[in-house]
Amino acid sequence: MLRLAFWSLLALNLILFAYAQGVLGTARTLDHEPARLKRQFNTAKLTLLTREQAEAAASAAPAPTAPGDAADAPAPAPAAPSPAAAATPAEAPQAAFACTEIGPFDEADARRFETRLAALDLGERQSRQGVQAQDVNSWLVNIPPQGGKEGAERKSAELRELGVTNFYVLQGDSPMKYAISLGVFKTEKGAQALLAQLNKQGVHSARITPRGPQTTHYVYRVRALDAATRKRIEGYAQRYDVPVKSCA
Repeated sequence: MLRLAFWSLLALNLILFAYAQGVLGTARTLDHEPARLKRQFNTAKLTLLTREQAEAAASAAPAPTAPGDAADAPAPAPAAPSPAAAATPAEAPQAAFACTEIGPFDEADARRFETRLAALDLGERQSRQGVQAQDVNSWLVNIPPQGGKEGAERKSAELRELGVTNFYVLQGDSPMKYAISLGVFKTEKGAQALLAQLNKQGVHSARITPRGPQTTHYVYRVRALDAATRKRIEGYAQRYDVPVKSCA
């Protein structure tokens, strides 16, 4: 009985040893070690490395990157654009007119003109300046003051000798005191006709003076205009019969 148990244990140990050495294959493939060796390709070309060669090959191989390292790694710097690529975007149109002046406008026309300018979105390039002006409503044909009352009387006598009788001496506290008025007209053309007639009669000191109340007119200045925008502004100005000119 003891002999049977001895030989049974010995046989079992031999079977376990053979299984551990791969002679009997594995549970997954059921292949034996000699069969696996036969399926190796180019076994004749296998080269055995020394320890030093194996360590050198391992140090030369790139280190594996952990999954989290890829997110932490700095992104590569963007490549500098080539000169051709930098020149690709269209350049802004160059300003052809450094300063443009439009006006003067009276108060009503200035409001209408400014509404049209707002559509051009000129921003800080647009400015407005008030200037003192005269709203002319008549034209005076006159001889300027002759230094006082005595001068006016002397000039009046000369006019009578030339056959001019339709005149009077201006009074009141104004720069025109003691000037001699020869006629007031609603149009400049009528005043020019009388002046031509007086010249024929020998009166050469008469002149035409526009009359009307002093008021504020407005002049607009716009800077850095391209040709197309200036042309549009000139079209606006034509509606109000005001000049458009370059300024400093």
